[in-house]
Amino acid sequence: MIRSVRNILRLLAIARTLARHDALFLLETLGVAPIVVLAARLISRRREAGRPGQRLARALQEAGPSFIKLGQALSTRSDLLGETLTADLSQLQDRLPPFSGAEARAIIEAQLGAPMASLFQRFDDEAVAAASIAQVHFAIAADGREVAVKVLRPGIEEAFARDLDLFFWVARLIEATRPEWRRLKPLESIRVLAQTVEMEMDLRFEAAAAAELSENFAGDPDFNVPEVNWARTGRQVLTTERVSGIPIDEREAIVAAGHDPEAVLTRAAESFFRQVFRDGFFHADMHAGNLFVCEDGSIAAVDFGIMGRLDRKTREHLGELLLAFLSRDYRRVAEIHFEAGWVHGDHAVDTFTQACRSIGEPIMDKPQNEISMARLLGQLFQITETFAMETQPQLLMLQKTMLVAEGTGRRLCPDVNMWLLTRPLIQSWMVEHLSPDARMRDAMGEMAANIGRLPELLELAEKSASVLADGRVKLHPETVQALRGGSDGRTSLILVWIALAMLSGVVLLG
Repeated sequence: MIRSVRNILRLLAIARTLARHDALFLLETLGVAPIVVLAARLISRRREAGRPGQRLARALQEAGPSFIKLGQALSTRSDLLGETLTADLSQLQDRLPPFSGAEARAIIEAQLGAPMASLFQRFDDEAVAAASIAQVHFAIAADGREVAVKVLRPGIEEAFARDLDLFFWVARLIEATRPEWRRLKPLESIRVLAQTVEMEMDLRFEAAAAAELSENFAGDPDFNVPEVNWARTGRQVLTTERVSGIPIDEREAIVAAGHDPEAVLTRAAESFFRQVFRDGFFHADMHAGNLFVCEDGSIAAVDFGIMGRLDRKTREHLGELLLAFLSRDYRRVAEIHFEAGWVHGDHAVDTFTQACRSIGEPIMDKPQNEISMARLLGQLFQITETFAMETQPQLLMLQKTMLVAEGTGRRLCPDVNMWLLTRPLIQSWMVEHLSPDARMRDAMGEMAANIGRLPELLELAEKSASVLADGRVKLHPETVQALRGGSDGRTSLILVWIALAMLSGVVLLG
């Protein structure tokens, strides 16, 4: 009861902020606490200029760090809010006024358990970037290396804990009162947001993400990840080598430095392909402020707080989906959705094919440099209600990342489509992983893995046999008689093992 009262009061405060920016439509769309919405409208009646998404972005910016993150999450939900509104939300800037250098120094010393003088030769008190969760300072480490030091914002954990409790409360309210929206998984979406924020607020997780991405690109001259300085890294502090380069969307500066913009875009597109398809682990915040062109023309990435993962099967479906759209094979696009389980089998493939064509043709019929695969996926997600498609959070994050990457790519090289640059890579990856030879190789690998489990299975069978002998598991008398009927005692024992393996849900060869 106390929690509900607290959240209602908090919701009223947020509703007033939304009302001041003429953005109450968000709560009205969700159908949450209509009395609270009405009260906020009466108290703070306001007419503001701009599109709804722009007004909502300004309101969320004012509401604070948690709501900036919520806005970024909502920017992936074109299935819920529509393409125009989510495009406006994707421009929501994760920027806040910096906290003082003195506070940053105190946090660093407390976290690392050492005085600043022993950690750094020099530490710049002025932050070079300040976001909702942390800010970054440049420094020179005690060993003379130039580094970037990321420091968690004071009090941010408590603020997020309070607001996440509100988000969960609202999500449960939506699922309880709006059953037609359950397929959009509001509660699961908030869980994903909470997990993302939790990992962002422990900078050791970001350090681990940077290290994993660096390992994935070891030996690749076209994509660089700054090295983590683990001795100066903790839960609230992350230290990496300093990256020097030109922001990837500054075309004139890149040309002036002697680089070919199309070659730079090709490197960026191919590195993104490798992250998504080869590794299933990708940088999910690829705006221009996080990507730099180095002196040798390679791409360097920073800020690994938001990362995405895709399992092997999802990557295979996604690769086929993109190629099918690029080939305008809408029947195959529809079939992939059914095979992946994104659309249930009680819908007709032909009808869904027609829907996919209605989405694909207007986009694919544009000049090549204007084709947006991110917009195509976003519009595909919008037909979820008609076909009861279940929300795929991992694909929503990827779609948002693709949208940001496309915008960056167009500013760098307006006449080139980054997805067509990667088409040969996608095709070769698909041949390598989905050809009959590849499927046979995977099947043999699974068989070998299962054969390796035989000792474990035999031990399980013996334990199960002892349970059977003790009378703790009872078989039908006819089954017992059949097992006893074999003239060969070893055959009977094998039959017992097989029966027990089946009872245990164990399948030897896949």
